This record gives sequence, structure tokens and C-alpha cells, in this order.
Amino acid sequence: MLSAAHLPLEASRVRSMLAVVGGATRNRAGFALRVLAVSFGVLCELPQRLSWRRTARTEFTRILRQAVGGGLITTVVAAGLIGIAMVYQALFWLGEAGEERLIGSILVTVLVREVAPVLVGMILLGRSGAAAAAEIGTLQFDRQVERLTVQGIDPFLMLVLPRATAFALASYTLGIVFVLTALAVGFSAGNLAGGVLMSFWQFSSTVLEAMRPADFVVFPGKMLAIGMLVALTAVLTGFDAARGGETASLLARTFARGLVAIMLTSVVLSMAI
Repeated sequence: MLSAAHLPLEASRVRSMLAVVGGATRNRAGFALRVLAVSFGVLCELPQRLSWRRTARTEFTRILRQAVGGGLITTVVAAGLIGIAMVYQALFWLGEAGEERLIGSILVTVLVREVAPVLVGMILLGRSGAAAAAEIGTLQFDRQVERLTVQGIDPFLMLVLPRATAFALASYTLGIVFVLTALAVGFSAGNLAGGVLMSFWQFSSTVLEAMRPADFVVFPGKMLAIGMLVALTAVLTGFDAARGGETASLLARTFARGLVAIMLTSVVLSMAI
């Protein structure tokens, strides 16, 4: 048994260990809680007319144009490769097995529900999220955010709200482009190779019939949520740049945090189907 003198020492060691674990957990969970809090703020301010003054609308238009235009070519190329690798292979092998009726359910389950949101989110994160983090980090490091506050401009309405909304709409747009391009390229490749025994209208009908009512809600919701969370992780990481005094690891932290947000959002919303 421990003596009375050893009890305070052992208790101190336990408290030190708990403090280390608790501090690490709090630091990791702190960013997630900030993202959730800012997400709630975006949803509250989004329908408010006074939140969308001319400067905010101009910033929203600029970010939306950059996000959609910057990721469009990459999305089309990635969708074409996925169409050949996935859609064409499904058409060919299921046709060989005489199970064409399963084509729609397989493509909806794999392509629409899982692959498209994750890949589009990663494209948006790599093309626009990193740029947003670098831009906000530069503004924060140069103390431009403080100057906006001094001038009476709310940084949330000027920097956060337009980017969150623009990224959400860009994600949804690129998601639709990705799915349509993958299906079209995959069917065209199969048709040229002679491995498709159905017309394009039959193929389209098979895919649409395989979609359940929940898919028409969850897919747009997943794309919008992923876009918004990519924007918020990038912006909040950019705001942390000045506090840390360095920007060398800014892009790496943005990609890591954004990737976790994309995966968690996809998994959680997929479980709702």
C-alpha cells in the first residue's frame, strides 16, 4: 500500500496526465466547435437581407466565379476518368452477366451517393479552399481584418458569409456536372466499345428509377454541406495564421482539416439514407 506521503505525489501525476490528455482533446475539438458555431451563424445570416449589402454581393459573385470556373475543368476530367473506370465497367460486366437491371442501383449507390460528393469536395478544397485560406491568412497576417473592423465593416459578413455561400453553390453545381459527365462518358465509352446493349434513354431511365426519394434530398444536401464546410475550414484556418505567426503549414492544415470535414459529412449524411 502507498504511504500517506506518496498519495499527493500520485494524485499530482494523475492530474498532470489528465491535463495533457484534456488539453490535447480540447485543442482538437476546439476547431470543430468553431466550425459548427460559424456554420450556425451562416445559416442564421443567410436569409437576412441586410447581410447582403453591395460589398458582400460583389465578394460572393467573385468567389463563386472563381470556385466554379477554377474547378470546372478538373471536375470534367475527373468525371470522365470515373465514367470510364466505373460506369463503363459496370455496363460491360453486368451486361456480360445478364444483370443489366442492377446497373442503376449500383451507380446510384456508389457514384451518386459516395464518389461524386467526396471527389468534388476534394477538387473544391484543392482548387479553391487552399486559395481562400491563403487569402484570408494574408489579410490576417497584414492586419487587414482589424482595419475592416475599425472601418465599421463586419469581417463575418464580408469574408465568411460570401465564401460559405459561394462554395456551397459551387459544390452543388460541380456535383451535378460530375455525375452527368461520368454517366455520359461511361455510356459513350461502352457504346463505342460495343459492350452496351441498351439505348441512352433506357440507361438514363434505369439510373433515375434506382434513385429513391431520399437521394433527391440527401445528394443536394451533401453537396451544399460539403461546400460550406470546405469554405469554413479554409477561412478559419486562414484566421489562425496570424495567431501562429507562420504561414508555412497553412495549406497543409487546410487540406487535412477540409478532408476530415468532407469525409465526416459524407459518412453522416449517407447514414441518413
